[in-house]
Amino acid sequence: MGESGGQPKGGIRPGGERARSATPPSMAVAIAGAVAAALLLLCPAWASAAAAVGEGRRLHTLFSVECGDYFDWQAVGLLHSLRKAGQPGGVTRLLSCAEDQLPSYRGLRIGHTLQVPSYSRHPRTGDWYPAINKPAGVVHWLKNSPEADNVDWVVILDADQIVRGPIIPWELGAEKGKPFAAYYGYLKGCDNILAQLHTAHPEFFDKVGGILAMHIDDLRALARLWLSKTEEVRQDKSHWSTNITGDIYGTGWISEMYGYAIGAAEVGLRHKINDDIMIYLGYIPRPGIEPLILHYGLPFKVGNWSFSKLEHHEDVIVYDCNRLFPPPPFPREVEMMESDPNVKRGLFLSIECINTLNEGLLLHHASVGCPKAQWSKYLSFLKSRRFSELTMPKYWKGQKVDSTITAQHVALSKTNSEYPKIHTLFSTECSSYFDWQTVGLMHSFRLSGQPGNIMRLLSCTDEDLKNYKGHDLAPTHYVPSMSQHPLTGDWYPAINKPAAVLHWLSHVQTDAEFIVILDADMIMRGPITPWEYGAKLGHPVSTPYEYLIGCDNILAKIHTRNPSACDKVGGVIIIHIDDLRRFAILWLHKSEEVRADKAHYATNITGDIYASGWISEMYGYSFAAAEINLRHIIRRDIMIYPGYVPLPGAKYKVFHYGLRFGVGNWSFDKADWKNADVVNTSWAKFPEPPDPATIMQEGLDARERDLLSIECARALNKALYLHHKRRNCPRLDSIHSTSSNKIERLAHESSRNRNRGKFVPLDVAREKTVESAAATISPVHRSRRLARSSRMWIIAVWAVSIVVFLLVISMFFTDRRRSVSRSRVSRSLKAHV
Repeated sequence: MGESGGQPKGGIRPGGERARSATPPSMAVAIAGAVAAALLLLCPAWASAAAAVGEGRRLHTLFSVECGDYFDWQAVGLLHSLRKAGQPGGVTRLLSCAEDQLPSYRGLRIGHTLQVPSYSRHPRTGDWYPAINKPAGVVHWLKNSPEADNVDWVVILDADQIVRGPIIPWELGAEKGKPFAAYYGYLKGCDNILAQLHTAHPEFFDKVGGILAMHIDDLRALARLWLSKTEEVRQDKSHWSTNITGDIYGTGWISEMYGYAIGAAEVGLRHKINDDIMIYLGYIPRPGIEPLILHYGLPFKVGNWSFSKLEHHEDVIVYDCNRLFPPPPFPREVEMMESDPNVKRGLFLSIECINTLNEGLLLHHASVGCPKAQWSKYLSFLKSRRFSELTMPKYWKGQKVDSTITAQHVALSKTNSEYPKIHTLFSTECSSYFDWQTVGLMHSFRLSGQPGNIMRLLSCTDEDLKNYKGHDLAPTHYVPSMSQHPLTGDWYPAINKPAAVLHWLSHVQTDAEFIVILDADMIMRGPITPWEYGAKLGHPVSTPYEYLIGCDNILAKIHTRNPSACDKVGGVIIIHIDDLRRFAILWLHKSEEVRADKAHYATNITGDIYASGWISEMYGYSFAAAEINLRHIIRRDIMIYPGYVPLPGAKYKVFHYGLRFGVGNWSFDKADWKNADVVNTSWAKFPEPPDPATIMQEGLDARERDLLSIECARALNKALYLHHKRRNCPRLDSIHSTSSNKIERLAHESSRNRNRGKFVPLDVAREKTVESAAATISPVHRSRRLARSSRMWIIAVWAVSIVVFLLVISMFFTDRRRSVSRSRVSRSLKAHV
């Protein structure tokens, strides 16, 4: 009846009045309820969001990146994995960009993004430290984003992670005042002086990082302290060393991690710590553990396939349509690789990470309009039901297993300046002789202000490595030893330098444009940069080695097609990476060639005072450079040998203490200390040079020469002192005096042998380093025991000697008395007769 006349139900009457509904009120309520229920069933997200608001469980996820291709592909992978895992709540990418980066930056549309002012170059100190953008970005988000006012819980991740399941703080056990975090066991500063210096509550200092899940109120209380404590630790350069921080590079790179832990301690946050929620790929998961986060911060491999994020530092893969990372092995291939179920699970996690990354890239390319990718077996697998089943979301089961597994941190070297990037290399071997040189060079490197990172190329045999103690002395790239040539059997350790450089180039991906190559027996006094000395492609910079007379005679004519291009250089080398790549293998080959040319070892041909072929590697360098027509810019103001008179006005950047030098009655020769283990002997050092105040004013040149010599020697001793201090060596006079005396005796014996003509050049066939002084200098408790036992033996020997002496004397006098008595009796008998 209400439909008579064709008037629509609930419509407008001609008179303008709204018609009354023909539906009874009770029916309307029922319909409304049914519609609401249907909407809730169709949109569970609305229901959960409403419930979250009511229960104080609104969740938001944050991660920090910078403007660059390197972080863009990581962001694509992380965002895809979060969507796939079903992570509830919103996700914000905190994008730190300098103003001059934004106009050319292509990744603004990658995910929901909050632009954050870049802190990479500190606005006050000028320090270049991109990792500080993480706490700075969080502070900016709290202050400027409306999202921060509408959440209860926050999850903070790193960009180089893949998430396998929802990360929900309250399900992980997080509470207000008790955030949840992964265990970072290598933060050893929690247990030593670092914690005592930087927080009033070292007892609250937790070794955590990787994933942080906390209440928004805790984050507000912590954020500014996280930033300020990061700045504080970063400025504390005197405590950057590996044995204090656990940072394998000793460069302060993990200051941000300490900033978080110290800030949390300051506000009294106690973490729920778990080592199972996250795994570094390449590690083996424990039985029954299903990690939710895959962290690919370290290189890892599966069979012959491998992946390192640093190899893709400049990779534009996000903007290169349908290009993916090299596919890992298929699951069925992994099944056949390993029988151990836990090792196999670790391999499956590794391929899952890269497959998820590639799936994210594929979907991203499609979303920006890339043409459909061509069919391939791998592409078919990524779209298969099998892959979908393997990567279904995993859910946390509340595992709480303690662990002390230590993960190594990979320092990312990233610069953003008008100058090219630099990397410094130096070559050593596994011996105490090179260890104290390494300590000296590393100490001076830290003080010099040298841009970029430094790498020790450590050439060792497998046997040497088993007993080697100096792994933490410097950032290290390990190289197979070529001291004994694998083909000829020739013993020539100097060839390890070109062999190590070639090995490093072949195994390490670097974004440095220029490489600075030094020797271990050097002390840096300031930065050595290509822009200061004019190095450029095709024109390396080096220092003069005038004694390489073979460049001017038959030696150059025999060993290079371009003898006129042979430069007499060495010591310090500043070379473009492209030149080094072209040149490195020739350097090695020419060194072998000159070394094999024994017919031309003579001093008048090579300039080698020992005529032993020891400087073949130096000629290998010069002849190889001549072969590809590298013409050096030769600078005399970079390096000086202590003991030489300096050039007027020269500001030398390097001491090269390869030769004996002295001041007055004091002298130093590195060869005297070849067998002394001053690094592993508590508080051992070299004899102190004279006080500069005592230098006589005999002439300006001589005074400058002596002052430079004293500076070099003092720098070495200062480096050793700080090394022993960092290792918390016990301050015992008995240790110091005993060790120093024995070490100095070894040095003096070596010096006497050299002065008597017994010195043999270091290249004598098969001559190996004599056992270190540590083998002759006993540990403290053993030396005391031996001292006590030796004293007891001496006393015993004296006691026995005295007893034997007294017995002999007693026997002698007893015999005399008997003979005297017999003679008296005899005389008495004769008298009576």
